[in-house]
Amino acid sequence: MPDIVSRLSDWYRDAARDLPWRRAAFHDEFGAWGVLVSEFMLQQTPVSRVIPHLEAWLARWPTPEAMAAASTADVVQQWANLGYPRRALWLHRAAVEITERHDGIVPRDVDALLALSGIGDYTARAVAVFSYGDRHPVVDTNTRRVLARAIDGRAHPAPPSRRDLALMESLLPASVPESVVFNAAAMELGATVCTARAPRCEQCPLSASCAWLVAGRPDTGDDRRRQASYEGSDRQARGLVLRLLRQAAPDPVPLVAVLPDWPDSPQRDRAIDSLIADGLAEADGEALSLPR
Repeated sequence: MPDIVSRLSDWYRDAARDLPWRRAAFHDEFGAWGVLVSEFMLQQTPVSRVIPHLEAWLARWPTPEAMAAASTADVVQQWANLGYPRRALWLHRAAVEITERHDGIVPRDVDALLALSGIGDYTARAVAVFSYGDRHPVVDTNTRRVLARAIDGRAHPAPPSRRDLALMESLLPASVPESVVFNAAAMELGATVCTARAPRCEQCPLSASCAWLVAGRPDTGDDRRRQASYEGSDRQARGLVLRLLRQAAPDPVPLVAVLPDWPDSPQRDRAIDSLIADGLAEADGEALSLPR
């Protein structure tokens, strides 16, 4: 399928968004650490929300050593409203591990990256590819959707599996620099053109050969797990409790003042307990605070 590879890579060179982590100056200043931080933040968070937080984060902690020396409370506070705050704890732990195990240098080896807290298949390979220019298949949600449609003729990808990596590996150009471009191009196409709800097939560089489009864009079903509504959810309760603690920091908040008007008091208590269990909050007597 060399035509797919060349068309997609050529399209990317013309159409790629100008994002901070794609700029040479960003890599010169922050290296693999900057890419690692950006990948943590981009998990389940839109690019537009990540960019200002990333800039503030790296201005405060430009190296793993700088972040490793920070308190957990500072890290959770700085994470602000990015969502899924456990990512902040994992990133902090990874910074400590990089400092202690790798002399403050983000490792290049995929297995060494996988051994760090909070890093899975995607993030490990993304750092190795986009920071160090190595040849590995990088597969995120956007890439999986492009592969599902262009190769398999499906409207949506099947649940994640090792097949995704194997399929992407089979498509990667032998040239290492070109493999990096193709990885980025597949992700970019899924993020901007081959989107989940409203794909812009008329703008797609693969429209002539996309198996799904050629078949008439059939509804092949959607096996993706549906996320529960945020409104009134445990996640919303957790987020509101954590926002209250950030606003009060460094002072603790009396437990009786934590969401006293929340309509579901067992849910509020469950949210508080889960934050404590995750290390995102601490209870001291009858008060709650960010972790020290």
